[in-house]
Formats: sequence, C-alpha cells, structure tokens
Amino acid sequence: MDQTIAPMTSDRTDYGVEEIRASQRQLERRDLWVWGNAVIVILSLTALVVALSVSFYLEGVKTIFGWKLSMAVRGLATIVVFFTGYMIYQHLRLRAIQRQLAERQIEAEVFRRLAMFDPLTGLYNRRFAEQRLRAEIARSERRGLSMLVVLLDLDDFKSINDKNGHLVGDLVLKEFAKVLSSSTRGSDLAVRWGGDEFMMLLLDCEVDQLSLVLNRLQGFGVDVNGKRMPVSFSVGSKAYEIGDTFEKLIEAADQNLYSNKAAGKAASHEPAAVPV
Repeated sequence: MDQTIAPMTSDRTDYGVEEIRASQRQLERRDLWVWGNAVIVILSLTALVVALSVSFYLEGVKTIFGWKLSMAVRGLATIVVFFTGYMIYQHLRLRAIQRQLAERQIEAEVFRRLAMFDPLTGLYNRRFAEQRLRAEIARSERRGLSMLVVLLDLDDFKSINDKNGHLVGDLVLKEFAKVLSSSTRGSDLAVRWGGDEFMMLLLDCEVDQLSLVLNRLQGFGVDVNGKRMPVSFSVGSKAYEIGDTFEKLIEAADQNLYSNKAAGKAASHEPAAVPV
C-alpha cells in the first residue's frame, strides 16, 4: 500500500492551507491574464472596424450591406462593448465560484490531514497508523513479505517537562519527530503513537536491519537556551510472522519495549534542568 502523502514537517502547522491558497491565486492570475488578452483582442478588433469604417467614409462609401455607415458602426461598437461587458461579468462570476470551491477544497484538505497527522509533530497519528498497519498485515500475509513494528518511548519525559517546562517538552517531541522521519524510508511509516511514545512501521525490513535505523537516532538531543540537552529513548520491536494479528504485534512490541526499559537495555539518561 503506497503512501498517498508525505508526513508534514513541524513548521507546516497550517496543514498546507497557504500552499493551496497560493496555487489558487496563481490560477486566478493566469485566468485573469487570459481574459485580459481576450478583451484587448476584442477592443483591437473594434478599433480596426472603426478605422476601416472611417476609411470607407472618407472614400465616399455611405452604406455597408445596405446599412447606413454611421448606424452600422454604432451598432457594431455597441455589440462588441456589450459582449465584452458580458464576458467580464461571466468571468467575475466564475472567479467567485472558483474561490468558493477552493475554500471547500481547503476545508476538505484540512479535515483529511487532521484525520491522518498529529498536529504537534507532523507525523502520522495513531488512528491512521492503525489502519495502515492492518492493511500491511494483510498484504504481508498474502505475499509473505517481512515487516517490523518498532515502538519508541522517550526516557524520563515527565522529568523533562517538570524541570524545563512544557514548551521544552514540546520542542523535544517535535525535534525527535524530525529525526525519526528522516531516519525512515519513504515506504516506511513514522508515527506519534501517543504522548511521548512513537512508532515506526518498517516494511521489507528484517530484525537484523533494525540496528541500522536505530543508529541514526543515537546521540539525539535538543538545544535549549544555548545548551545541549541529551535525550535518550527505549525501544521495543516485533517482526511480523504469518498469523500475527494487529493486536498481537502491538502487544508483543509493547511488552518488549517495557522489558527493555525496566532492564536498562536502552541507553537511558535523566536530563538535567536547563538553566534559564
């Protein structure tokens, strides 16, 4: 199952709305340019007709197709001006409709992203990850593909919040999400599972390859008030085996995570308070 959209970076807190609006404004400018050229062409043709009519008049031609020259020119000019005004009116109505449709598209896109992404970190949220994991289990069962579910829990996160404040805690979550996202492939899934817990869904990945991914996360830390604050994490994983259900995979990975956490197998470190 291919990903339909890439995870948002943490600086895209508007869920891509401004990008959609910018594209809409670009379309409107292009549409206005086309219609403006059409009006110029019509007015140029009108001027040409008038010039030809004046030329006929100077040469003594009094009628055109049986019409008096003056009446024919006025009638033609009236028709062209009326048609131009009608085109402008329809164009303005069309732009108003386009704006309404664009706003509805923006609303639909925001709701779609809210259903898929965690607003703080920009990673996929738990709801979307559960749906994706169930689909990948079915695919792996049919095709015999390998898959690895990895749960990651930040060590002593409550202590980070208590000693440094929730703003620093949010910063840690967002920065860890960036590192996690950049450490996975496009076919994988990086998820904020909840609170200070994250998940990686690694497709076509064997257990012995997990260390390569985790090595990219080692040495993680954030800069706060000019000082580097290291942050460690604990890991639990479960490789998919034929017959595994969604519940079994998550439960096994969760048990492995807390066993590792309790046994101190992960490189835990209690962050110190950052001086203000």
